[in-house]
Amino acid sequence: MSASEAVTDALRELHARFADVHEGRQADYIPELTRSDPGDFGLALVSMDGHSYSAGAADAPFTLQSVSKPFVYALALVSLGLDGVSRWVGAEPSGEAFNAISLEPGTGRPANAMVNAGAIVTTALVPDSRGEPAFGRILSCLSRFAGRKLDVDEDVYGSEAATGDRNRALAYLIRSTGSLPVDPVQAVDTYFRQCAVRATAVDLAVMAATLAYGGVNPVTGERVVPSGIAAQVLAVMATCGMYDSSGDWLLRVGLPAKSGVSGGLLAAGPARFGLAAYSPLLDASGTSVRGRAALAALSERLGLHLMKNPALPGSTVTLVTTADVLPSAPSGRLARALRERVGVVAAQGALDFTAAERVLYALDESGSEDAGPVVLDLREVTGADSDALVLLHAGLSRLAREGRRAAVVDPGDRLGPPDLVRERTGQDLPRFGSREEAAEQCARVLAGPGRAPTRWPRPTRGGR
Repeated sequence: MSASEAVTDALRELHARFADVHEGRQADYIPELTRSDPGDFGLALVSMDGHSYSAGAADAPFTLQSVSKPFVYALALVSLGLDGVSRWVGAEPSGEAFNAISLEPGTGRPANAMVNAGAIVTTALVPDSRGEPAFGRILSCLSRFAGRKLDVDEDVYGSEAATGDRNRALAYLIRSTGSLPVDPVQAVDTYFRQCAVRATAVDLAVMAATLAYGGVNPVTGERVVPSGIAAQVLAVMATCGMYDSSGDWLLRVGLPAKSGVSGGLLAAGPARFGLAAYSPLLDASGTSVRGRAALAALSERLGLHLMKNPALPGSTVTLVTTADVLPSAPSGRLARALRERVGVVAAQGALDFTAAERVLYALDESGSEDAGPVVLDLREVTGADSDALVLLHAGLSRLAREGRRAAVVDPGDRLGPPDLVRERTGQDLPRFGSREEAAEQCARVLAGPGRAPTRWPRPTRGGR
């Protein structure tokens, strides 16, 4: 990998920007959570193609806590359907804290599945049998969303069980209204175990990406839930996932999200990315301070707000190949051997950050293993926003620093004016009118100075 590492660079920049934020405090009402390192801070991003990027303590394990709620809600929806689940738990924003008593007058239904009261009911709706206990189903579901087998932090589970009287009181209160279909003790114990399932920020990004990809895990390729259920879960996350600050979050960040008091935070950009952060210092609402700031900045930088129009997956990169398969490739053995070492990538449409990431990943996948040159054909690109240009320039700069040159087919100057490209990439990128002309020049450079009319430009010190 080289060009696509520009995405990792963007995460590292945000990590550095917020790593010195020391506001907030760890959750202490679950004593075991105070054992986490307050300095831990990790960021992760997973694309719809399954590409994973991370920075900081993205592999540090922590317990899901309330981040588990959307996924168990999805499991209940699979089992009972929306109408069946809605009989027991609503889908309205409560405007209250995560542990508030938010019960509908007259029915006793909790307001939604993201607050504790609703989550306890949702957990109780998961089918339970001797052959397949409810928690076994829940752990399997969470693991399939994450793309790997997860486990329980027994110490955190024990700490929650020892101090969880408020949740038990909620369960008994709900039971008294007739809105809890199982024994309160059993329901709360399963809920405590669910919250104590251990994961990482990378896992959370995969889980969010699975919802963003319509229920298909982009890393494993497994369909975890039907697309309609993924949409229903994202809708509830958008309106209720951040509790009494859900409206402000949706207005400013524009992504369905869910936080947890261990410091985990995930957000889903439908058809774009799954995002996640981990940092155990929390604000008054129980949300990671660093995580909230970083994901908000990431959404702004990547243009992920729901009300913006994304490039459709698979519609950006139209060709990833080598120059020997182009119609204009010569038939001679030596000439074709040189063309085999030249990668060719073509793109189309309007490029935003999401589309630019796909282009950079295609550049990394193109060509032979000996890091030969690559042709980037942008003739069918209709435009590129500022976020896309920053990422493309950074990726091309990385390619050059690692010895892999790029030739660009860009008659419309979609990469920007030559002076800007030179400043950002550290080189005068050769530009051509056709991919055949660019491929021929790349082959001549590979053949040696005697065959090439000009030397390939060296990166300048200004590149970054």
